Amino acid sequence: MQQLTLGAFSSRQAVLRKAVVMAAKIAVFAYILNILSHLVLVAFDLLPYALGPALVIATVLTPPVSFVVAVIAYSVVGLAIYDLGLSNQRFEMLSRTDMLSGLMNRRAFLDEFERVRGQASLILFDVDRFKAINDGLGHKTGDDVIAQVAAVLTAEAPDGAKVSRIGGEEFAVLLTGLTSVEALAVAEGMRLAVETAEFVGPAGAFPVTVSAGVADGVAELGFSEIFSMADRALYLAKAAGRNRLVHANTLPTAISGEGGVVSPALVAFETRRSA
Repeated sequence: MQQLTLGAFSSRQAVLRKAVVMAAKIAVFAYILNILSHLVLVAFDLLPYALGPALVIATVLTPPVSFVVAVIAYSVVGLAIYDLGLSNQRFEMLSRTDMLSGLMNRRAFLDEFERVRGQASLILFDVDRFKAINDGLGHKTGDDVIAQVAAVLTAEAPDGAKVSRIGGEEFAVLLTGLTSVEALAVAEGMRLAVETAEFVGPAGAFPVTVSAGVADGVAELGFSEIFSMADRALYLAKAAGRNRLVHANTLPTAISGEGGVVSPALVAFETRRSA
């Protein structure tokens, strides 16, 4: 049964090739077993017919009949298991994919984070004034913005980066093996790419920007710890005027695409206003 697993088959053709090989082995085994059974019957004088013609018939019929039956049986079972495995793979992929953006969802992103060891950087992006886009241009345009921002972030992400839509208009990017400065450079490049991308709605082109919070540390700190730092940095980037990024290590100073700096008074004001 170990051969009848999805891991043993890369394609339907592989199932059929394996079926032929296994059927050939079964045919040989059946033929040898048939010959031995005749010899045993002869040894005990129990064979009711002549040995010579019996061996001829066994030679002519046993291998091809057993081969055909084995190919059919193995192919039917193997293809059924292969198709079941594909269905399971598709279901698993769908359960880990955000349908609107095509990115991995929060669950899949958390799994990816759990596999990381050593230095890791987390970037949280949030589409600025997304509610205004939805309310003013319609939910269809809002969905298009989510999909396009996802495409821009993916295109700008370096090799090995994991990009996810973790909810609403919020995206997360996981980077490994980069310094804080390098992670900031990646985040800034992604922010700028969104700012300079062309977004078109029913009434023509309109601007879309994102704010970002960046945090880093060893992955062993855990997702919750690093996420909390990045989320706070993102909040401060929003409070400082949006379309900028803030690194958790530099709080309360904002590293800005627009030159903004976070002040405690502004944070307090934004907190009161959103309450």
